[in-house]
Amino acid sequence: MGAGQSVQAQTRVEQRVVDQLRAMRLEDQVRQQEVEKEYIHIGHEKGLPQSYSVDPTISVSQASEWEKALLAEPKNRLALSALLGNDVDTIVSQKVSTLADTQTFNVKIPFEGAPITNQRSSGRCWLFATTNVHRVAIMKKHNLKDFELSQAYLFFWDKLEKANWFLEQIIDTAEQDLDSRLVQNLLGAPVNDGGQWDMANNLVYKYGLVPQSLYPDSFNAMASSKMGRLITSKLRSDALTLRSMVTSTKSSSSKQKLLATKARMMQEVHCILTLMLGPLPKPDEAFTWEYYDANGAFHKVQKTPLQLARELSAPALTRSLAGANVNNLFSLVNDPRHEYLAHMTVDRLGNVVGGYRPITYINVDMPTMKRATIKMLRAGLPVFFGSDVGKFSNSTSGIMDTKLYDYDLAFGSGNGALQMSKSQRLRVGESAMTHAMVLTAVQVDEKTGQSIRWRVQNSWGATPGSEGWFVMTDEWMDEFVYQVVVDPSFVEKEVRDCLKKEPMVLPLWDPMGALA
Repeated sequence: MGAGQSVQAQTRVEQRVVDQLRAMRLEDQVRQQEVEKEYIHIGHEKGLPQSYSVDPTISVSQASEWEKALLAEPKNRLALSALLGNDVDTIVSQKVSTLADTQTFNVKIPFEGAPITNQRSSGRCWLFATTNVHRVAIMKKHNLKDFELSQAYLFFWDKLEKANWFLEQIIDTAEQDLDSRLVQNLLGAPVNDGGQWDMANNLVYKYGLVPQSLYPDSFNAMASSKMGRLITSKLRSDALTLRSMVTSTKSSSSKQKLLATKARMMQEVHCILTLMLGPLPKPDEAFTWEYYDANGAFHKVQKTPLQLARELSAPALTRSLAGANVNNLFSLVNDPRHEYLAHMTVDRLGNVVGGYRPITYINVDMPTMKRATIKMLRAGLPVFFGSDVGKFSNSTSGIMDTKLYDYDLAFGSGNGALQMSKSQRLRVGESAMTHAMVLTAVQVDEKTGQSIRWRVQNSWGATPGSEGWFVMTDEWMDEFVYQVVVDPSFVEKEVRDCLKKEPMVLPLWDPMGALA
């Protein structure tokens, strides 16, 4: 009997345990149902969780669940091992997909220009691209094998002109609130190193050109950031002084004092530039240029910087370049946010007050841009272009190809910037013109006439790419090239006629106002 009672007691204990477990499971089910009310359920894909919380905050438990689901997939564990010790671009690089990106082209200008230039630690790419375009015509005229124009000469004048431009804009906007978007944009980068083709054209028109051997780079031209910071800090302080003077009084005597104060400020900027870049050749004073031509013959030339620039428009030289005049080139842009065949400019963007030409763009589709570029190359002229160089490009290999990296392979979240259209990238701040370079050749399909790849002359020295040369696919050009500079004779009449239209004025902060 004692044994029977023991069995019954054990049975009752086991039943209570079972009941307690059932109650706990029921509580868990109720709790889970309550939790699931806070989640949106989606399809399972690539090792990601099946549901996401609609709670706007991030919880540790949620992050833990994501990590658990992520690392449950063998592919993701392999990616983790690879990415912990390597640059992501190295891991997702698609070398097989870029085997066709070779330095072979069936349309190539005869004088590409040598040597490969090097902007060093400065943002002067636009001046290097400009002088690399101009030097080809000079090399042809003087039968030169190697030649380089002075980028530092234009750099000096650009800094001085930008300082003057900035102070004029500050005076003109003195009645606006200091915190207004326009004034803050003006204050953001008064004299940054970047620029645009029309800004370079204004400098060449006013100050001319100088051989690099007569005004070489100083240390502060090659490493310009400290000089830029010094001038920027000074100009911001000067801006506060000028704004105060404009708003305090309106008398004629105070206006004269304002102009005198601004002149003193400009003299101080000139002092910084002269001491850090060196005294300049004068635009209207003759220099002596001694050189050997491609045949080894010695030459000694005396001319002014302005004369050297003007000879690029000489009839004999333009005839040899299919009528193209380097001094008359203008910008085509591809901005799909706006209608094509629109004349565009950017408010308060420039460098030379009263310059030769303001920022001038004609918005065209990519086929129009490519046709004009190929015509320029067939005529023997290099083409200045502006692009977003940091996207899907590799400076070591010198390849610019939308197939270069497959980020989706590693992360399963799409392929970065290519998930958006060109227009969308501009609208959300994902892309803009960040770098200026030069095109010298193109591979064209002989049957269709379609461009396949382009030869790019960069200004990062001879180490990157193929001895300084890059190759750009046609698809990359479609996505990340925004500007080419061509002769008006190489575009259709309807494109040239756009210059007669009243320009659409874009705000200073627009992506098309980015300085390469």
